[in-house]
Parts: sequence; C-alpha cells; structure tokens
Amino acid sequence: MTEIDGRAGKAARPKRADARRNERTLLDAAAAVFVTSGVEAPVRDIAAEAGVGTGTIYRHFPTRADLVVAVYRHQVEACAEAGPALLASSASPYAALGRWIDLFVDFLTTKHGLAAVMRSDKAGFEVLHAYFLDRLVPVCARLLDAAAEAGEVRPGTDAYGLMRGVGNLCIGADNDPRYDARRMVGLLIAGLLQPRST
Repeated sequence: MTEIDGRAGKAARPKRADARRNERTLLDAAAAVFVTSGVEAPVRDIAAEAGVGTGTIYRHFPTRADLVVAVYRHQVEACAEAGPALLASSASPYAALGRWIDLFVDFLTTKHGLAAVMRSDKAGFEVLHAYFLDRLVPVCARLLDAAAEAGEVRPGTDAYGLMRGVGNLCIGADNDPRYDARRMVGLLIAGLLQPRST
C-alpha cells in the first residue's frame, strides 16, 4: 500500500459534520493560496486565509503531501458535484456543459505544481489519476449525452477524448500570460454545436 493509498483510506472514514465543515474551509483556503502562490506557499499563508493557527493545519494535514492530495481530491469532488447541479439549473444542457468545462479549465490551470508534487509517489499518483477519471469522465459524459439528446451538440462525442483535448489546451497556461486557455477551450466547445437545419 502506498502512502497516498493509506491517506485515501483514512479520508474515507466518516467524520462529524462540524469536522467536515472545518476541513472544507481549510481545503478551500489552501486551494486559494495554491492558485496565487503555488503549492510551496508557506503554511502560515494558508492558515491566515482560513482564519486559523498553523497548528490547526498540521493537525488535519501532518505533511504538505497530505494537504496537496486532500486539495486535489476536494477540487475533483467539487467539479463532479457541479455537473448535475449545472444541468438542473442552466438554461440548456449545452449551457451547463459550457459552464462545467469552465470549472474544469479552472481546475486544470490553477493547480500550480500539484501534479509535480504528487508524481513523486508514482503508484499513489496513478491511484489519484484513476480517481480523477472515475469521478469526472461520467459527469462529462452525462452533460454531453443531455446536450446531444436536446439536439444541441453532435452525438457520439467521447467524454474522455474531450477532457483530454481540454487538458492539452490548458498545458502551459499558467506560465504564459499571452496564452488564453479559456478562449481556446471555448472554440473547441463551440465546435461541438450541432449545425441548425435551415
């Protein structure tokens, strides 16, 4: 069992509602700091963002790797949960798909160094990557299917292929200010539209 496997199993135990809430607050704060300062940001910055002492961070996440893995899983869950909510609240399935892809782009482009930190444990990284695919590919597929059933996009678009394409368009976006990944992804998503019959 890898270190990350062990942490994943530990995270699966049920927690009290207030403990879950506190952990979510810490993870949101860590994610916000990682976006602006990268994963090597001082723990005191994360604690300040969360409004807690550094001891609270270490009590929940004894190592930086623990924190990075938890932030990654937290962000995957947020993206997974957003899909059905967007489908229920958007004007159309295609609009829901576009908004979900925007969230996915944010997830991909704002995690400075997360993948690099996690790759140090190759087996653990593979477990997390499989988790990422298991949670997000079905959400994307559901959005694509709903948009296809509504006649908005061409049927048969492969969710995994689309997500890989979006991921490839996001590579390097965080270190080249002239490159607008969101605009390029928008062009890709616009290309899914079903031509209207005249």
